[in-house]
Amino acid sequence: MQFALERRRARRGHAGGPASVLGRGGASAAWRGAGVQDGIAMSRYRPPTPRSSPYITPDGYRALGSELQDLWQRRREVVVHLAAAAAEGDRSENAEYIYRKKQLRELDRRIGYLQRRLPVLEVVARESGAATRVYFGAWVTLCDEDQHESRFRIVGADEFDPARNWISVDAPMARALLGRGVDDEVLVDTPEGTRRWWIVAVDYRADNRA
Repeated sequence: MQFALERRRARRGHAGGPASVLGRGGASAAWRGAGVQDGIAMSRYRPPTPRSSPYITPDGYRALGSELQDLWQRRREVVVHLAAAAAEGDRSENAEYIYRKKQLRELDRRIGYLQRRLPVLEVVARESGAATRVYFGAWVTLCDEDQHESRFRIVGADEFDPARNWISVDAPMARALLGRGVDDEVLVDTPEGTRRWWIVAVDYRADNRA
């Protein structure tokens, strides 16, 4: 009799426990909702973005320094406009105030980046003229399998400019070219598949004139 009573109590206890309250698989569902998968905490950690290479050309370094000075000047002007807008009264519906606040945040973000970045940059200068191997700062002329030629310069991550045919030293093409020489074959993985180029010429002129 006592044994049967204990069995009935055990059934009632089981029926009223976490599994029945949460439903079939309810415990796992609740844990997942709390950031736990099958009893293992699911971290929100994401691997950091790989750091850009610190190399930069002399012209690029000077350009960033000038940009930082210009940003400080612009920031002073924005602060003046922001103070004037704040003095007008209700800020919640003040379009000028909201706009200037946004502008100030963007300026501060860029200023902060440059203040952190400039001290760690390494200026790399190469002698001007023709060369046989590809290093940082080089202009490289390539020929593809269709006999089409292209020419670009390998520069720092902070100064790449597609309009000027400047590519980042961190780009897959640049990584494949560094250290290679004239007439070398280069294979690069692209979204369309692996492509093949040959190095036609290398030089270290600072501009894009042939």
